[in-house]
Amino acid sequence: MLTNFSLWELSLYSAGYLLLLFGVAWIGERGLIPRRVLRHPLTYTLSLGVYASAWAVYGTVSLAYQYGYGFLAYYLGICGAFLLAPVLLQPILRITRTYQLSSLADLFAFRFRSTAAGALTTLIMLIGMLPLLALQIQAVSDSVSILTQAAMHERVSLGFCLLIILFTILFGTRHITNREKHEGLVLAIAFESIIKLVAIGGVGLFALYGVFDGPKGLEVWLLENQGALSTLHTPLQEGPWRTLLLVFFAAAVTMPHMFHMTFSENLNPRALNTASWSLPLYLLLISLAVPLILWAGLKLGATTSAEYYTLGIGIAVNSPTLALMAYIGGLSAASGIIIVLTLALSGMVLNHLILPVYQPAAEGNIYRWLLWTRRALIAAIIMAGFGFYRLLGAEQDLSNLGIVAFVATLQFLPGTLAVLYWPTANRRGFIAGLISGFVIWGVTMLLPLLGSIPGLYLPMLDMVYVLDDTSWHLAAIASLAANLLVFSGVSLFTTTSAEEQSAAEACTLDNLRRPQRRELTATSAQQFAELLARPLGAKIAQREVEQALRDLQLPFDESRPYALRRLRDRLEANLSGLMGPSVAQDIVETFLPYKKGSSYISGDIHFIENRLEDYHTRLTGLAAELDSLRRYHRQTLQELPMGVCSLARDNEIILWNRALEELTGIPANQVVGSRLSSLPPPWNALLECLVESPLQHLHRQQITLNGFTRWLHLHKAAIDEPNSPGNSGLVLLIEDATQTQQLADKLAHSERLASIGRLAAGVAHEIGNPVTGIACLAQNLREEREQDGEIQEMSQQIIDQTKRVSRILQSLMSFAHAGGRSHNDEPVNLHDIAQEAIGLLSLNKRSVDVHFYNACDPEHLVSGDDQRLVQVLINLLSNARDASNPGDAIRVWSDAEEHTITLQVEDEGSGIAQELQEQLFEPFFTTKDPGKGTGLGLALVYSIVEEHYGQISVVSPADPERQRGTRFSIKLPRHLEPLAEPASAQVP
Repeated sequence: MLTNFSLWELSLYSAGYLLLLFGVAWIGERGLIPRRVLRHPLTYTLSLGVYASAWAVYGTVSLAYQYGYGFLAYYLGICGAFLLAPVLLQPILRITRTYQLSSLADLFAFRFRSTAAGALTTLIMLIGMLPLLALQIQAVSDSVSILTQAAMHERVSLGFCLLIILFTILFGTRHITNREKHEGLVLAIAFESIIKLVAIGGVGLFALYGVFDGPKGLEVWLLENQGALSTLHTPLQEGPWRTLLLVFFAAAVTMPHMFHMTFSENLNPRALNTASWSLPLYLLLISLAVPLILWAGLKLGATTSAEYYTLGIGIAVNSPTLALMAYIGGLSAASGIIIVLTLALSGMVLNHLILPVYQPAAEGNIYRWLLWTRRALIAAIIMAGFGFYRLLGAEQDLSNLGIVAFVATLQFLPGTLAVLYWPTANRRGFIAGLISGFVIWGVTMLLPLLGSIPGLYLPMLDMVYVLDDTSWHLAAIASLAANLLVFSGVSLFTTTSAEEQSAAEACTLDNLRRPQRRELTATSAQQFAELLARPLGAKIAQREVEQALRDLQLPFDESRPYALRRLRDRLEANLSGLMGPSVAQDIVETFLPYKKGSSYISGDIHFIENRLEDYHTRLTGLAAELDSLRRYHRQTLQELPMGVCSLARDNEIILWNRALEELTGIPANQVVGSRLSSLPPPWNALLECLVESPLQHLHRQQITLNGFTRWLHLHKAAIDEPNSPGNSGLVLLIEDATQTQQLADKLAHSERLASIGRLAAGVAHEIGNPVTGIACLAQNLREEREQDGEIQEMSQQIIDQTKRVSRILQSLMSFAHAGGRSHNDEPVNLHDIAQEAIGLLSLNKRSVDVHFYNACDPEHLVSGDDQRLVQVLINLLSNARDASNPGDAIRVWSDAEEHTITLQVEDEGSGIAQELQEQLFEPFFTTKDPGKGTGLGLALVYSIVEEHYGQISVVSPADPERQRGTRFSIKLPRHLEPLAEPASAQVP
């Protein structure tokens, strides 16, 4: 017989283990463990092992004794739920993370937009979890009594409860709000899951190898004891194992501690995918030990009841180590579930029972009040569990306690499935169904547990109901059936409110929430803080608004209507994590309302598109095809080389494409979601004028941007919004016609210059006749007065001047007709054409007074058309003069090579920027002010030089030291005289 442990020894071991758990949580909170470990999927999976409570260590052996292989339902049920994670758990995780929902009561209050739904869920959950809390306390108390052989239930259980209260307060409520993740707690629960696995696995291995001498010995014993196998098989045909399977399936989402660890404490959303297969593997490892422990207890004739065979084996073989290991496993399982369960329940009670009735004054520190209130609730809930345990008198089987608690949470399964798959379910149906199921559960399961009723007569079924291992499943099925029937019936025959429909869209699997685009009373983020200061206090309101802005990555001076609507939703979600969805909704609707009389309601298209961008990789089939089509059309609008702006009926900007970004210089993320009037000038006035104009097209609208004039063509078209035909918006098209207008202006200017050229040619022709007459008269006068020297001299001067006028007129006429002349290869003297070009330019006395220097060698001849080459020089010298300052020199000279001659024109002007030199010879490119240049001069020069088989280049600055001047170099074919024929070839 095992030497009894003393109470002090077990107390020391218990305190040591809890201190170890405390240390694990502490190093996790302090960041001494790498974050990759804390956020690893394996850590998350092990933390979900909190499901395996003291019932898993002790009670499942009793289940196997009563229901045979039906005990596997305890593991298979929750495994089935996790295997269905993509359609059951992942959607709930998405909802809880998006809207900061920390409990099942939060989820129901949010979905049904009902404070009563959250409060009723909390009350039923609180009552239903008392048997589960009592189970943990009783398991620890009974195990201590078994090991010490002394009945000290009250002292042991009270001491255990006080230690757990301390631990839960220290590491479950260290943070001010529910929005924080308790990384230390997650690590501690993962650690206790390992302890449980090692403990029960160690006992199982000892049973296999220490009691049966290995698998062969077990096989021999089973052949000798066929009753042991038949006991395991028989209940599968007769017992309520299907009901057990359903009950434990529902526990994955309806049990508060599972909901808390699966969703609220989820540090990495992707870890749920890993947990969908790794948690079943973990539970499978635990379940393997259960039949081994049962058979070993039967073989050894353990003196304990079947539910404590895990301890009884160590006692039967007189092994203190084995017994202590089993005890630590049970203690670990019990402490883990109590910690998490009370954390979850305290949050539910605070959010749905206390805050809707009483809220702290804004003048105080709301965070501190919430923190200490929750700590008090934790202590109260654990002590309520202790009180329930004392009320039962420690006489109930662990299996009965566990089944009563699990069936209580089964009542929330219809509501949970309705959240995901039944958008038309409403709060009336949910509340009525929940009350119906709860009443039946209370009468048929809770009252027999409390009052030890020998039997309950059911007149409708003409039978006496007794809560035992053969009838509890009838109560479970009856309560669930009543819940479903009432829930469905009431929901089908009553209406669903608009708020519930909106929340249902946010919760259902195949829908994206479409928030209403309505105008808020608040017009800036700072005004949000001012309005929320009334219920929360100025400091906390400012902190909450800043946190919401950081979450959304919005600036602190945000004022766009779209961004403010998102900020309002985010604040509601954050306050929901702090105070529950019901209180958060009341605060937001009261202090951040939409404008009264705002009848404009439609879907927030920009928000929907952002959500679709987040979800498009998850879409399949037709939904994926439709999304691809949407993305293609949107990309078409974005890449359109014309500015596109889409407006809602209230002039809120929905689309602002890339062409409009480039034209206006305003990024889309700064204007999308804002009003048209909030655009900077001149765009706000221009586009508002288009919106208000009765015309659909406004052409040649002139605006000035950064000192430059631009011309725009504006167009608009009305378009009905999706899902809201009565709300028509506008699509504005902005076409940049600046280049077209400039081209038209340049062509008109060129035409004017051509007309002036034609007029000058005509004038020169008409002036030629009187000039000729003057020359003739002067010549006659000179001949008649040959003896008069003075008259002779004057006559000669008149003749010289008339010759000069004739040369000028001839040059003008030649220049005017140069475009129409055919190219010839006559010898052209560069000195003469340079002098002629200089003479023509010297006629314009209104230009800059510069000095022209003709340094061309009179012997340098090129092949070409003299008038075309004069035109080249006039253009180059004219540009040089325009770029020069008064008094500057402009030089023209030539350099000869064997077959070419280079004509160079250099000025001392401002030069030409390097980035502009490649465009100099392009048509219509000019650096002169509008109206002072056509941009055709150098293009014409380039064309003429090419006609003469030459090359032209530019160097600027010509003087690198002074960084001034420009030099144009023109290389032309040299004119070579034909060789004289030999004398022998001459004809005599």
